[in-house]
Amino acid sequence: MFHLIPASLHRAALRHAYRARRFWWRWRQPELRGVAVIARDKQQRVLLVRLSYGPAVWSLPAGGRARGEDPGEAARREFAEELGCGLAGMRLLDTRHERLHGANDTVHLFTGQVVGEIRPDGREVVEARFFSRDELPEKIERRVPGRLALL
Repeated sequence: MFHLIPASLHRAALRHAYRARRFWWRWRQPELRGVAVIARDKQQRVLLVRLSYGPAVWSLPAGGRARGEDPGEAARREFAEELGCGLAGMRLLDTRHERLHGANDTVHLFTGQVVGEIRPDGREVVEARFFSRDELPEKIERRVPGRLALL
C-alpha cells in the first residue's frame, strides 16, 4: 500500500514517525523485537545503508519483527523490502538485548551473502554501499563496530 504514496511524502512521513516513535519509546519503554543483518558480497565487503530518517549515519540493514514472527523470516522480509534482493547462507550470529531510545530491544543479528542486485527502496533506505571492513565510513552508527566484531 505504501507504494501508492509518492516517495517524497513517504520519506517526510517516516521522519515525523521517527520523532514520534522515539518520544513514545522513552515515555512507555516498551519491549521491542528487531533484526539486523551483516550482509556481505563475494569480496566479503559489508553492506551499509543510509536511512531517510534519523541521524545521517551509515548503519546495518535492520528492522522490526512482528509478534510471533520468526526472526529469520523477519530478517529476510526486511532485507527484501528495503533492498530488493535476497540473502544466501543466512545464519544467526547473536541475540542481543539493547536499549533503543529508552525501550528494551531484543535484536537477532544475522549474517549472509547478498544475492542479486542491491536496489534501495528510495523511501526508507536512500543509499546502500559495500565497504571493506578496514575502510568503513566515518559517520557510522555506534553499534556497527561491535556487531561486525562478531564475524
